[in-house]
Amino acid sequence: MKAAPTYQIVISGVGGQGVLFITRLLAEAAILKGLPVFTSETHGMAQRGGTVISHLKIGDFASPLISPGKADGLIALKAESLDQHGGYLKSGGWAVINGHAPLAIKGTTSLYYLDADQQAREIDDPRSVNLIMLGFALASARRGAFGHDGLYCSPHDVEAVLEIRLKRKNHRQKSSLRALKAGAESVPTA
Repeated sequence: MKAAPTYQIVISGVGGQGVLFITRLLAEAAILKGLPVFTSETHGMAQRGGTVISHLKIGDFASPLISPGKADGLIALKAESLDQHGGYLKSGGWAVINGHAPLAIKGTTSLYYLDADQQAREIDDPRSVNLIMLGFALASARRGAFGHDGLYCSPHDVEAVLEIRLKRKNHRQKSSLRALKAGAESVPTA
C-alpha cells in the first residue's frame, strides 16, 4: 500500500501581513479533503511589524514544528523572510517569495518570485499581499513548478474555504477571492 503524501510548509512574514490567516486557509482546505493537519506559529516581539512564522504539516506527523532542512516549501510574504527562514527548506524544496530582485540561498531549492506588493496596488487592495502570494503558490504548484508532487490543494479548494469563512462578509469575500485569483493568474519566474 502506498503511503499517503505528506507536506511541510513554512509561511513567513511580519505581523499584520496575514501569515496566520493563510495558514488557516491551507489547514482548512486540508481538513475539507480529510487530511490530518498540524499547525504552529511564532509571533515576533511587536504585534505589527515583528516576525511571524507559521509551520503547517499535512499528513501523519507526531508534532507541529518543522525541523530545519525538512520543509518542502516556504511562502515568504517579505523577501527578507527567505534569509530568515530559508534554512527550514530541504534540498530540492521550493520557495515563493514576494519580491522582484532575484535572491539565492544555499542548496538546490527552486525559487519563484512575484512582486505581490505591486499586484496589490494594481487591484487597489494593499492588504491582499498574503492572498496574492497564496494564489501564486497554489497555481505554481498546479502548473508543475514544484515537481511532480505539487500540493495537496488547489486555488479552487481555497476559494471554497474563503466562501465558507467569509459568507457573511460579502465585500471581504469578493476582495479576497479577487486577490487569490490575481496571484493564481501570475506566471512564476524562477
